Amino acid sequence: MTSQPRLSLAERKRRLVSDELTESALQLLALKGYDAVTIDEIVATAGVSRRTFFRYFASKEDVVVQFLADMGTGMRAELADRPAGESPAEALRNAVKVPLAACSARSDQAQRALIVVQLILRTPALLARFLERQAQWRDDLTEEMGRRTGLDPEAELYPRMAAGMALTAFDAVLRRWSDSDGAENPAELLDRAFDVIGPALDTVAA
Repeated sequence: MTSQPRLSLAERKRRLVSDELTESALQLLALKGYDAVTIDEIVATAGVSRRTFFRYFASKEDVVVQFLADMGTGMRAELADRPAGESPAEALRNAVKVPLAACSARSDQAQRALIVVQLILRTPALLARFLERQAQWRDDLTEEMGRRTGLDPEAELYPRMAAGMALTAFDAVLRRWSDSDGAENPAELLDRAFDVIGPALDTVAA
């Protein structure tokens, strides 16, 4: 049994400060709304200076977007690890389920994720940033689908279309989950979405 590498004291401190800033920002944003909250209020609530804030985040938007920033990394890694014989639809379904795990659990983490998702979807500046992030995820999934299918993404339409369809399903699930205030199960919604797009995904034309 191998143990996890221990973080240095400096890294632990950095994570604590980053988490405190994020938590303070989310609390204020949920209470007052995005436009009404200033960076000065965030740093005052977190008990740090403006200089410290800008050491971790470039802008107020970054505090919120960072909460979901690593979703796409998990998607691509999961897609790469799926069995070679698995159908494209099933592989993409399992890949897109990874970032939804935090939304599915009945926990404080799920409630925080709901707050962030609702802020992003209801705030134009944040939504624009989130869509930029999704564009990178689409590129990553496109490359991986090209590898899995043996189709060149530069020459064939399928890899990019498949990645786009999977992320469209992901986006639709997030919006439905947000609109239901977390009442609906994202994993079940995703299964329903892939029941619709799965047949098309599994029609791979060389």
